[in-house]
Amino acid sequence: MNKSVSVLGNVLWSVAPKLVRYTSSTRDAGSFTRKVAVLGASGGIGQPLSLLLKLSPLISDLSLYDIQHTKGVGADLSHIETRAKVKAYVGQEQLADALKGMELVLIPAGVPRKPGMTRDDLFNTNATIVADLVSSCAKNCPRALIAIIANPVNSTVPIAAEIMKHHGVYDEKKVIGVTTLDVVRAATFVAEAKGLDPTRVFVPVIGGHSGNTIIPLLSQLSPPVSFSKQELDSLTKRIQNAGTEVVEAKAGTGSATLSMAHAAARFTFSVLEALGGKEGVVECGYILSKETEFKYFATPLSFTRNGVERSHGIGKLSEYETKLMEEAKSELNSNIKKGEEFAKAYLQKQKK
Repeated sequence: MNKSVSVLGNVLWSVAPKLVRYTSSTRDAGSFTRKVAVLGASGGIGQPLSLLLKLSPLISDLSLYDIQHTKGVGADLSHIETRAKVKAYVGQEQLADALKGMELVLIPAGVPRKPGMTRDDLFNTNATIVADLVSSCAKNCPRALIAIIANPVNSTVPIAAEIMKHHGVYDEKKVIGVTTLDVVRAATFVAEAKGLDPTRVFVPVIGGHSGNTIIPLLSQLSPPVSFSKQELDSLTKRIQNAGTEVVEAKAGTGSATLSMAHAAARFTFSVLEALGGKEGVVECGYILSKETEFKYFATPLSFTRNGVERSHGIGKLSEYETKLMEEAKSELNSNIKKGEEFAKAYLQKQKK
């Protein structure tokens, strides 16, 4: 592999190391008064994510919503001696109140994967959940940035976009699929394989957020490292199938909840710092895209006060990565189409 760092790599090197600091900030935390909602706060991802958010001085108001158990989660977190004020909301009748005034909405709601299940197996249940929640966002906090965590992200982001369009409040800068876990895993696995400090490793991960649609750009790794063909195959497959690795290891008791909570917290803190005026904030995310032939695509993104400022694109791909792009084409396009068709049918039902 050519060790020269691409233009994209030069941009991304500025964001590595990327060690999340939950309880401190390089900026004056007192200047932040950000209001954040977690929809699905009682779930496997929602609870640890809410805990990490409660520890951050970047958040003044933390709104927790779920269909059950939220009051207990809220009471528990409210005893922690940090700045964020916690309010808990339970059930559909309290969803609107949970969303009013929110600036960032995180949606980890949905059912988890179990052994033998694919992300597509989750589709019907999670698609409806996301559509319902985003519909309420459109009505109660239309200018909020919406971060979709609920799988299958390849489909749920197009669903969210279509719902927001229907309500006339869609902003392509503010509907984003959180693919940060792929980036976190890539850095961890590469560091393990090469004996590096994982906090100083950054691997851009593009494409989608499932299986072979996940495309780690190991040729654009910071710092640059050479890989054999065997290493490329092994690392790529592990990054693409890491979710299944956790599902199988938990043997039917859950999916990747703790690492996803960490990744979502990292994404959240980056976005909040950008909303607060910090410059040079870059995270990968899955959005409406003009970078490739795919309508939605994950790339490294620069964030500002208004959400996504721009995509850094895909950079110069290696021959190996170009092949991965081709292999992802059928599945990713199918996932996107499935999401858009679901949204169309969902909206038709709402009219009746």
